[in-house]
Amino acid sequence: MTEPLNEAATLWELVERRAAATPDATLLIAEAGDTLTCAEFRDRALRAAAGFAALGVRHGTRVTWELPNRFETIIASFALARLGAVQNPILHFYRHKEVGYAIRATEAELVLVPGTWGGFDFTAMVHELVADSANPPQVIDIFADLPDGDPATLAPAPTDGDEVRWIYFTSGTTSDPKGVRHTDRTLITGANGLAVALDMSPDDVGSIAFPFSHIAGPDYFGTMLIAGFPALLFEAFIPATAVPLLARSGVTMVGGGPAFYQMYLAEQRKAPGTPIIPTLRKMSGGGAPMPPEIYEEVKREFGVKTCHGYGMTECPMICEGSPHDTDEQLANTIGKPVVGLDMRIVTEDGTVAEAGINGEVRLKGPMVFRGYTDPAATAEAFDDDGWFRTGDLGHIRPDGHVVLTGRLKDVIIRKGENISAQEIEHVLYAHPKVGDIAVIGLPDRERGERVCAVVERVAGAAPADDLTFAEMVAALTEAQLMRQKFPEQLELVDALPRNETLRKVLKFKLREEYATKPWP
Repeated sequence: MTEPLNEAATLWELVERRAAATPDATLLIAEAGDTLTCAEFRDRALRAAAGFAALGVRHGTRVTWELPNRFETIIASFALARLGAVQNPILHFYRHKEVGYAIRATEAELVLVPGTWGGFDFTAMVHELVADSANPPQVIDIFADLPDGDPATLAPAPTDGDEVRWIYFTSGTTSDPKGVRHTDRTLITGANGLAVALDMSPDDVGSIAFPFSHIAGPDYFGTMLIAGFPALLFEAFIPATAVPLLARSGVTMVGGGPAFYQMYLAEQRKAPGTPIIPTLRKMSGGGAPMPPEIYEEVKREFGVKTCHGYGMTECPMICEGSPHDTDEQLANTIGKPVVGLDMRIVTEDGTVAEAGINGEVRLKGPMVFRGYTDPAATAEAFDDDGWFRTGDLGHIRPDGHVVLTGRLKDVIIRKGENISAQEIEHVLYAHPKVGDIAVIGLPDRERGERVCAVVERVAGAAPADDLTFAEMVAALTEAQLMRQKFPEQLELVDALPRNETLRKVLKFKLREEYATKPWP
């Protein structure tokens, strides 16, 4: 049972309330086995906040931080939240271009780094980036020297949960990233939506295998504080070594997204018939569409449900499957809109669609971001009625569950006909010779766009096991897809390009690669 949301306006209030309610309950578990209770986490964050304050950090101080997952990372972030600083988290595998842009765009006054980590000197990189700045930010290696001070010296904590104190940058492909503005309340309401949908409780144990600096970081951690369960924190997720740690810690929920589900399946298949995580109750994640076949595989081989969801940087929780949903609902939808969120589907002519009719997904609610740092981008992102335009296509079923059919930019227009890449992907993913798949549209003089299926080979398969064009056509024919939707082009790769957070396929890179490749 989740706690009443309205009792906490800020993330720091959630920390205080959780520490007061269950001070001795475990909150965080490290890979080495170290733990922090709820009260210990609060106390360490207070001391760090006092240390930061002694260094000049105040309400509104702009702080960029680029840190991998450790206790110190989450402690530092919540210490800054206690002070009311404006935080700009950056994924720890970004380098000069992305980090330099973020520091300049936010006019950061303080930059937190992990020193030398993973063989890379983050401190030197930041000093190099700000060397010519008229007002260079202070740079602190918090893994070596997390600030520490006396909490008695702290000013009162901020109470305004609607003040913008978080800036997340979307990943730029052909242009600069967009700065996404969030408040404590947008993050808390998203976290509450996740906690309610998943029906998490204090006897659950979760896991954080994705970077905490991702928008999912405070979203998931807020869920932990609301529902009162601990999580195992991974600094680097390697399935073969992670699974024994998950089993040792009694983890009840794992996930991250379809790529993570597949990694867990690969580990389970090394020991068929023997549960590799005996305490597991469910999987959960998002970040990319989940083919129904993955749901069936997880249910068959792990004996648990997969509660897949849907979110984005601009709205970290949109929909989420529930363990109380049916197998059919979980396999074929992304769940219902989370509590507190309003959703409408808008067709091409601007009308609001009825149940079952496809259109663009648009959102309103307290978890929707507060606009971009660029006012022009903000104006473009919201319609005249104030609904956020997600750019995703889908429909709401009569049972209230949502089905995504693709993105506006993923709709392939072949000879004037709209083709859903996701529909083709879901059919072909089930083929035994397909490890994973991405369907893209490529420029074509005759057709406008042609359909190209890029298939990732099954790991360890011999070249003779490659999917052939004829086998692809046969699978689509058997699924009774219209022939107009069949790909004209088939490409085989050992690995699809992915990002390093939720392992989402980067279709723009595939378009760049194959747009210029000679094709008959």
